Amino acid sequence: MEKVRCQRIGCDSMFSEDDNPDGSCTYHEAPRFHDGMKEWSCCKKRSHDFSLFMDIPGCKTGKHTSEKPVAAKATAAPKRPVPVSAPTPVANLSSKDSCSRCRQGFFCSDHGSHTRQLNPKPASSETKPEMQESQPPQPKPQPKNVVDINQTQICKNIGCGQSFKEKNNHDTACNYHPGPPVFHDRMRGWKCCDIHVKEFDEFMSIAPCTKGWHSADPAQS
Repeated sequence: MEKVRCQRIGCDSMFSEDDNPDGSCTYHEAPRFHDGMKEWSCCKKRSHDFSLFMDIPGCKTGKHTSEKPVAAKATAAPKRPVPVSAPTPVANLSSKDSCSRCRQGFFCSDHGSHTRQLNPKPASSETKPEMQESQPPQPKPQPKNVVDINQTQICKNIGCGQSFKEKNNHDTACNYHPGPPVFHDRMRGWKCCDIHVKEFDEFMSIAPCTKGWHSADPAQS
């Protein structure tokens, strides 16, 4: 039978219906995004970086499926009643103005304390001596990895994930998103192609907008 791609989030494997045993699929449930943090609702693992977030191994197992999972709608938290503070009684200003003790700033048993406000102390003008900035150490150059041109590698460019050999690599072999991904007000999208959607499945289905070389080095992708 013809192989199709699994639609579970975090799997992305190719399978056929006649070779789909239970436990062959490793996947995640729906993701959550809040204040720049990405979190899987199933295993509570999180990351600020989208690439590292998508590389977190799936925590659930089951069978592969060609049907897209239905995203559960988030339930709004019940609103708590806001306590209303009781109105404070308004002081009789006319009686305070006519009272000689209140006008002079002394304590008055009839109208309560009415002392004069003292002048606030000026802030200390002392400043701490500036710390001398130390120069950071220069990073050591890392040795380049020597790769066999016939060795099969996995492209780490966001949106690609294809297998390739360096001998077949060229400047239009890879379709990917240079990014970065943008998550704001429940909208998900890519800054590189300025496309934004609401559902996470639709976000993952946005076609890559850039062509280039495959790269197996995550630091260069």
